Amino acid sequence: MAEDAEQKTFSGLGVCEQLVEACDNLGWKNPTKIQVEAIPHALEGRDVIGLAQTGSGKTGAFALPILHALLENPQPFFACVLSPTRELAIQIAEQFEALGSGIGVKCSVLVGGVDMMQQAISLAKRPHIVVATPGRLLDHLSNTKGFSLRMLKYLVLDEADRLLNMDFEKAIDDILKVIPRERRTYLFSATMTKKVGKLQRACLRNPVKIEAASKYSTVDTLKQQFRLTPAKFKDCYLVYILTEMSGSTSMVFTRTCESTRLLSVILRNLGLKAIPISGQMGQAKRLGALNKFKAGECNILICTDVASRGLDIPSVDVVINYDIPSNSKDYIHRVGRTARAGRSGLAISLVNQYEVEWYLQIEKLIGKKLPEYPAEEAEVLVLLERVADARRISHMKIKESAGNKKRKKVEDDEEEAERYVIDPKNAKAFKKSKRR
Repeated sequence: MAEDAEQKTFSGLGVCEQLVEACDNLGWKNPTKIQVEAIPHALEGRDVIGLAQTGSGKTGAFALPILHALLENPQPFFACVLSPTRELAIQIAEQFEALGSGIGVKCSVLVGGVDMMQQAISLAKRPHIVVATPGRLLDHLSNTKGFSLRMLKYLVLDEADRLLNMDFEKAIDDILKVIPRERRTYLFSATMTKKVGKLQRACLRNPVKIEAASKYSTVDTLKQQFRLTPAKFKDCYLVYILTEMSGSTSMVFTRTCESTRLLSVILRNLGLKAIPISGQMGQAKRLGALNKFKAGECNILICTDVASRGLDIPSVDVVINYDIPSNSKDYIHRVGRTARAGRSGLAISLVNQYEVEWYLQIEKLIGKKLPEYPAEEAEVLVLLERVADARRISHMKIKESAGNKKRKKVEDDEEEAERYVIDPKNAKAFKKSKRR
């Protein structure tokens, strides 16, 4: 029993004293299940394939062994972590820097939507850890003079199932061609695909597979419900639920970028503090929206699946699937934004007549029938007129905003053209030449 108790501490897992202290400073008193099972194998130098529920400490499970090894053999470009989304990459880098703050760890984040020159300057400082999205990493490997990963010791694919789909497959193949085969490789995700087998062949050693959760499970502290609703009443149900959950922090998932914007305007017209985040927004605006949500300035985040992967926002109380995901694995990642690190949470899925088949696939995937969200339809439909008015006004506002942007762009283009045609110093000469 005493030995078991020792294994429940970071020092008992073999993590060095400086990193144990860093864990303590972050409030990590005891390792999670995935950390307990993965860290000893990683410290032995094994490749690791880790499957664990969202919010279960996967980042710590690969960051601690990498930093432990870095202390023993400090060198630039020691490890590279690949992420499918910009926000997750930034979050991973923050965690590396927090864990390595006492030992002088330097990180570079390479993501799209940010000036490449700034990133090249950061790479010139020869960081220990590079955290990147695959496309932007390839851009730098091709175009940034003096940058290579020939000395790389560790490669991590976080959210590996997403990185191995068709969107990223070619980029991953290209990256594997230019990094050393003599390296450690870690794959982590909450859901895995058969394509992981392909990447196993790229691992130098026979990897240890760790399943700290059943294949597509959700945490026990997550309460999940659904509500069948006609498509025309979906807005009403959303407003009703958010009003009932007044004071809670909620993430609302939609299928399209346009929906995030429209819903956020509708909810703001109804007096609710909502802010959108989607792939169509610039990186600065996306981070700004995320920071406002984390800081509590807005308690409702309307988002696409760009926010479903890996983001650790501790205070999310409720996840609402306004649109059911067509890929049922995305459901696991979405609802994993709540009930993190042992806390409780609630996930509600609004299912219209066109989404029933997708919803049944989700129930089959998670292996359980979900209870229905309790609501009297008559109470919900009391909101119908107000919500319809808010939607109509929102459409007008968005249309007007689009018109203003178009006009501003035309004016800016004309101004720019005029600036190049007419040198202000020679304006008089220009006018005379026109008169001639």
